[in-house]
Amino acid sequence: MIKSDKLLKIHQKDNVAVLLDHLKAGEVTTLGDHEVEVKEDIEKGHKISIEEIAQGEDIVKYGFPIGHALKHISVGEYVHTHNIKTNLEKRVEYSYKPQLSEMKSGQQGKFMGYIRENGEVGIRNEIWIVNTVGCVNKTAERLSHEANQRFHGKTEGVFSFSHPYGCSQLGEDHETTQKILADMVKHPNAAGVLVLGLGCENNNIDEFKKVLGDYNEKRVKFLSTQDVQDEIEEGLQLIGELVEYAQQFRRQQCPVSKLIIGLKCGGSDAFSGITANPLVGACSDRLIEHGGTSILTEVPEMFGGETILMDRCIDEGVFHKTVNLINNFKDYYLRHNQEVYENPSPGNKKGGISTLDEKSLGCLQKGGFSPVVDVLDYGQRVQIPGLNLLKGPGNDLVASTALMASGAQLILFTTGRGTPLGAPIPTLKISSNTDLYNHKKNWIDYNAGELLEDGDINKCSEDFFELMLKVASGEIRTKNEENGYREIAIFKDGVTL
Repeated sequence: MIKSDKLLKIHQKDNVAVLLDHLKAGEVTTLGDHEVEVKEDIEKGHKISIEEIAQGEDIVKYGFPIGHALKHISVGEYVHTHNIKTNLEKRVEYSYKPQLSEMKSGQQGKFMGYIRENGEVGIRNEIWIVNTVGCVNKTAERLSHEANQRFHGKTEGVFSFSHPYGCSQLGEDHETTQKILADMVKHPNAAGVLVLGLGCENNNIDEFKKVLGDYNEKRVKFLSTQDVQDEIEEGLQLIGELVEYAQQFRRQQCPVSKLIIGLKCGGSDAFSGITANPLVGACSDRLIEHGGTSILTEVPEMFGGETILMDRCIDEGVFHKTVNLINNFKDYYLRHNQEVYENPSPGNKKGGISTLDEKSLGCLQKGGFSPVVDVLDYGQRVQIPGLNLLKGPGNDLVASTALMASGAQLILFTTGRGTPLGAPIPTLKISSNTDLYNHKKNWIDYNAGELLEDGDINKCSEDFFELMLKVASGEIRTKNEENGYREIAIFKDGVTL
């Protein structure tokens, strides 16, 4: 990086720089040995040309093209959506050109977790109410509220998760709902689970059990509300049995290799790819050095930077799975007559991101430098330690739910604009800039904006890794947990009857 008081050039190949402060037309600022006269007012986080860029020529940031110039751009001009266009295409032919980093191994870190009877490890000891159908959402909410009062202090909380599905769906769309809900039931952060149904839904309890497969009868209870006279009292009775079962578990020392983290960004800005995402990437690499697992999703936000991931695949088999992951998601857009590059969001653009290419290159920083060991289908649980890619959209709620369903016990969530949402699992929020951290301390757990102020990423990643282990060990609660912000959303791709 080359940095001055006002400008930051990320990579030596870049022909644009990022503003570290607001600049006004006519100001002259320096970057290295060069003077740049600003042609118009430009906001902090946005881009300025530091070289002459001809019409049609690539605009380069992070050392990669983020689009091409729609017209000639002079030194000092503002570079944004008005004069840049994406380079993305519908489908691309790829070739495997492996560039694998050598990763350290043999680290022996520990954290305090709950070892379940099947050998999996949870980082919370909660009771979850999983609804087979949206019709019982309010019943579940009432049950969790009353159960938390009745059983206060006996477990780490009783939680319900509303969703509108489980009936009036067909085929793969219905099966997807069942798969995600079954993954929730199996999640090790839940010491006990009450599966709550209505009785007449497509996803009734008998049908859901076929998808769920084997289960521990002491850990999983079922209630069909149409079958009982007082579903609240019956539900509380079953939750009481689950609480009693959960009380047998105590935190024990566990190897860090048992940790699975989800990698997510939302409400990104231009600094996300410079501070918060690289920090999370460094933390992911460190976890993998300990034998742990990271899961990277948001497939549309890989478009434009996908070859970076493909070249890091451990073998040709994983490479071809990654190619299918990318192209199948592009086909999903095309089936619905949508452009594959209909992204970034208005908030992203206001924060300085111009194209999906640019957003993707920043987003991929969360994956660090580790090799890609596997590619997971939506709702598939992780099997292989290391960096895994997961089929899923960029939508914050859907992607966070998908990470949880694949087995993540904790999500590292970076943001430049800020968001209060949380998944059913602890969702550790990292701000990309100090202004956001100071403004929304009730949402943000860690400020990566320090890296803009000459912070050392190695030191920050050490500190952040220790914070993550404290969260996993229950020493610290994330802001989403403190606020009670826990939600799910299931990816829908089908008709509603």
